[in-house]
Amino acid sequence: MMTWLTAAHAQAPDYIIQLNAAPLNSVAGQSPRAQAQPASAPVAPVAKPLAAPGKQAVRLKIGLLLPTESKLLGEAAAVVRSGVEAAHDAEPQADVVVIDADEHNAAQRYREAVASGVNVVIGPLSRGGIAAVAPHVIVPTLALNAVGRDVPTNPRLFTLALNVEVEARQIARLMRDDGRSNPLIIADGEVLSSRLKQAFADEWRSQSGKDAPQIEDNGQSLSVLQQAASQADAVFLAVEPAEAARLKPALPPDLPVYATSQISTRSPDKQLAGVRFIDMPWFLMPQHPAVKRFARPSTALTLQTERLYALGIDAYRLALLLGTTRNPASIKLDGVTGDLKLGRDRVFDRQLPVSLIGEGE
Repeated sequence: MMTWLTAAHAQAPDYIIQLNAAPLNSVAGQSPRAQAQPASAPVAPVAKPLAAPGKQAVRLKIGLLLPTESKLLGEAAAVVRSGVEAAHDAEPQADVVVIDADEHNAAQRYREAVASGVNVVIGPLSRGGIAAVAPHVIVPTLALNAVGRDVPTNPRLFTLALNVEVEARQIARLMRDDGRSNPLIIADGEVLSSRLKQAFADEWRSQSGKDAPQIEDNGQSLSVLQQAASQADAVFLAVEPAEAARLKPALPPDLPVYATSQISTRSPDKQLAGVRFIDMPWFLMPQHPAVKRFARPSTALTLQTERLYALGIDAYRLALLLGTTRNPASIKLDGVTGDLKLGRDRVFDRQLPVSLIGEGE
């Protein structure tokens, strides 16, 4: 397994790093459908533009600031870039300049890009890169990871990230909208599970004024789980798909069960039938007009890594909007990663569609 995929090196979007369980490259049995660059292909030289089809005039010059040559994050950067290219092919209103930059030279490369005429920047990808660039931001810049609390605020620095806490909070609100009043949180003590649990608990307390009961699954007898579930009117499963499939049959059959996209797989276990979950339109709504107009990856990726590809698509589309609007707060996008709008601290919030796992689908 690539070292950048481990939780200990979670510098790219945390959600992807912690969930991925396979290399970035091809998945057997799936054929290419697009012409996006494979993750293992050589990266472009610094400041090499991606030519727009035809001779259409462009109004923007977008800098794609990614660690394309990094041993740790190079493959992640290549997948994001491929997503940007797919969006550019569908909406060629701008020139895209690929700029290789890591945490050590990101600030210098950023200043050089802006001096060369870049109007909008996508990136950096790592938190360290964002911290290095933040003091120098003078054009709309869309970071692709969370901005640390120690980073000075900048009115031109925006964020689009795949954040697990956002999904957990949406599940808490969804339960409230569904009329649930006493949900049980089931977690397993792992880092990602703990983050989901805490985000859900905080949002539930904010919405209802009450604490949600919690149980930590550590492989103990299912009777403990059954006892706790008997006093709840819904369950939030903050565990991996395999563990969720083990626990779900022990719950009362009529008890509503919810989960985030953490539970998503290409072939759900039949034991998970009936679970309500949220995920990207990229996966749940592939035939929606706002989704199907963008090419799928040329190299079949793991489910989790493909999220970086979708992130690249929406990053490019938001960059177009950031470069042409005088009021970023008005930006709304029917994105492939969710319905996007600008929220607090210039972070683009994602609202995900809800789906139901059926028998064998």
